Amino acid sequence: MKNSKNLSEPLIRLSKNDAMPPWKAWCVRAGAVVAAFIVCAFIIVILTGYNPIEVYVAMFKGSFGTSGKFWFMLQKTAILLCISLAVTPAFKMRFWNIGAEGQVLVGGLATAACMIYLDDALPTVLLIPVMIAASVLAGIIWALIPAVFKATFNTNETLFTLMMNYVAIQLVSCFVTIWEKPKGSNTVGIINAMSEIGWLPTIFGKKYLLNVIIVIGITIFMYIYLKYSKHGYEISVVGESENTAKYIGINVKKVIMRTMALSGAICGVAGLLIIAGTNHTISSNIVGGQGFTAIMVSWLAKFNPAVMVLTSFILTFLGRGASEIATTFRLNESISEILTGVILFFIIGSEFFINYKINFRTKHIEEDKK
Repeated sequence: MKNSKNLSEPLIRLSKNDAMPPWKAWCVRAGAVVAAFIVCAFIIVILTGYNPIEVYVAMFKGSFGTSGKFWFMLQKTAILLCISLAVTPAFKMRFWNIGAEGQVLVGGLATAACMIYLDDALPTVLLIPVMIAASVLAGIIWALIPAVFKATFNTNETLFTLMMNYVAIQLVSCFVTIWEKPKGSNTVGIINAMSEIGWLPTIFGKKYLLNVIIVIGITIFMYIYLKYSKHGYEISVVGESENTAKYIGINVKKVIMRTMALSGAICGVAGLLIIAGTNHTISSNIVGGQGFTAIMVSWLAKFNPAVMVLTSFILTFLGRGASEIATTFRLNESISEILTGVILFFIIGSEFFINYKINFRTKHIEEDKK
């Protein structure tokens, strides 16, 4: 006698995909970008009636149209990359540092204070090292505050670091009121506009080249630090399991505070580059949300500093291109934000198809003989 039994699986079943080779993963990401631009083309036609090709050409020209635009995009990429590198060691340790925006702000505030109060006391050649030390120290202090509370009292680092952003914003707003020039303008204006004391020097006539060189150096350092150093190994172990780290003799509290100090120091450098190397002024919104964009850069790159270079470049290109088409075609800025959001949605969504495999239903017939 034969007994047949139909066993059916769920219609769709997900399984972890750990075996996808890197080249195939990048093909998936590239396909997602192409699909995003196709969808954006339909959106452009429906909402504006413009030729999508002309809009995309304008996006390209917005970043590469002139030498000035190209270098400006490079420096924007460098700043975003620098902040992304800062949050990466903390994220790899599973310490959710959402406070990069505030840490960069206080680093920039320390730089601005040195430029304002020491412009007559020190020449630029001596002032710049003081500015570097002040900005790095300010970033470290701002990052260590939540780190100490996390290591000692196990507080929620996400809320704590997020709160520190708002404290930094109000602190900067307070000093802008003190330093405002002219009085009543609620702006600082260009600091040392005539003397340029405290401004980072130009190299080969390129205003932003020094910023780019500094960030390249930080990128190389962070790649080696995270991949080959003992500290990088300890960060990975703590991120995988704090209990395992304690079992093998790693001082978890020390690793948390040391890693956050490093994050804060690099954020302080980013603040220095923004104030002394780019804008030469300070305001509460001068970071422009890059502290939060850096979180996306770090996650998309899977904490790999080398991949972060490409990710930062893509996101900066999208932002610059979106601004350009809003100006060129006199579109509402909401249109450019919609296009940017669609492209980012596809890029982030592609990670799902890289990390997971979709299995469709199959039927099995099990025969039991009795």
